[in-house]
Amino acid sequence: MSNYSKVIIFIVILIVFSGAVIYLYNTESSMNEAMPDISSSIVAGDSDYNSAVDLLNDKSYNEARNKAISAENNFNQSRIQLLDIKDNFASDTNDVHKNYINTVIKELELKINATENLLESIDYYKNYQNSTGNDYSSRANELMNEALDFQNVRNNLVRENPNLFK
Repeated sequence: MSNYSKVIIFIVILIVFSGAVIYLYNTESSMNEAMPDISSSIVAGDSDYNSAVDLLNDKSYNEARNKAISAENNFNQSRIQLLDIKDNFASDTNDVHKNYINTVIKELELKINATENLLESIDYYKNYQNSTGNDYSSRANELMNEALDFQNVRNNLVRENPNLFK
């Protein structure tokens, strides 16, 4: 093999390696850039959900419904962004990041389901069907408690791996 061929092969390998490094950097970089917006939407969704529950307890059904819809929209927005990140995982994406994203997706799926149950309960309470409303409210509460378990796992992942989460 000539020196010229060896140089060409070396350059091709260098380009492929550089491309892989840039791709991995961009994957993790884009995840780190998206996380503040995702986190803000989750916090806003949590706040809206809690406000919806307070408004429901005050029998302010229309306002409770609006807050619950806002919570659901925030949760869905975050979930969509996370699914996009998950779809773009590279083969070398850190397992902690993968676990984190999967945990947050599960948390959000539970919160969305809880919000859907809360919306159902609002409709039943509004129509004076308190027993059925109570059933949906209880289910919403159970789902939100399950979601909080995933939220705690997520928070522990961040706390245990501060160098991976900026």
